[in-house]
Amino acid sequence: MPIALITGVTGQDGSYLAEFLLQKGYQVVGMVRRSSTVTYERIEHIQNDLILVQGDLHDQSSLVSILGNYQPDEVYNLAAQSFVATSWNQAVLTGEVTALGVIRLLEAIRLVNPKIRFYQASSSEMFGKAVEVPQRETTPFYPRSPYSVAKVYGHWITVNYRESYNLFTVSGILFNHESPRRGLEFVTRKITDGVARIKLGLAKELLLGNLDTKRDWGFAGEYVEAMWKMLQQEKAEDFVIGTGAAHSVRDFCETAFRYVGLDYHDYVRQDARFMRPADVELLVADCSKARQKLGWSPKVTFEQLVAMMVEADLKRLKDAS
Repeated sequence: MPIALITGVTGQDGSYLAEFLLQKGYQVVGMVRRSSTVTYERIEHIQNDLILVQGDLHDQSSLVSILGNYQPDEVYNLAAQSFVATSWNQAVLTGEVTALGVIRLLEAIRLVNPKIRFYQASSSEMFGKAVEVPQRETTPFYPRSPYSVAKVYGHWITVNYRESYNLFTVSGILFNHESPRRGLEFVTRKITDGVARIKLGLAKELLLGNLDTKRDWGFAGEYVEAMWKMLQQEKAEDFVIGTGAAHSVRDFCETAFRYVGLDYHDYVRQDARFMRPADVELLVADCSKARQKLGWSPKVTFEQLVAMMVEADLKRLKDAS
């Protein structure tokens, strides 16, 4: 039975990946940080099937200990301070976890068992002020936030360990991927939660920042299969993962409100508090390499994704009332 270690197992991607790997017959070890509040709701339904261990990307000795004790075949590093807006307020923390956390984990792998296959969660935000459209594996990075700068470090240190120590390390450059498990602080989930609240009479308006930024939005539950496929290849390579279609925040609002029979113009207000110091206008993936070499392509459409998220928020709020 193959063994996989997932850092960030309690997050959106970690929970979907854990489900996927369990279905593949893996023993799944999930690393969780010691915290005064337990945040296991995303993995509650599979918690008894996982081995949960305490560790932290700040603390290399905990990483060495976990690798030594559980001897994983694959490590998926999904843990990070992953919210772009927060990275402006907590820039040093973001660097410590999202950047230096990667090299601590790579060093632990190199010391404990260099045969481990390693997946690094890179981000389309690394392209930032994109120098070409669409963005592919060879597109130069132009990060525009402390988060994306930290992700660039994590990406390049993963490449360096592959080339310098001959480790099997890959980075998946994932474009925005959403789901009903997305955190409420992210704009997509903020929209679907807001739409559900307005529809149920629990709110009267939705305050947002820049409505014109465009992103390539896909379903997180599908993207975790691409992560796994990258580690099954003969050769370690990096891959861009996305849908190839861009939609604006305005499009997302319009689609979400339309799903419940409302017009977004009546409820959405722009608020300067939610504007970023430096914004990224357009990110869209060219994932032809993933289609060709991994045999992976997305199936859930933008409209299906939005509907899935609104539906889940409507159900959650109705159940809570």
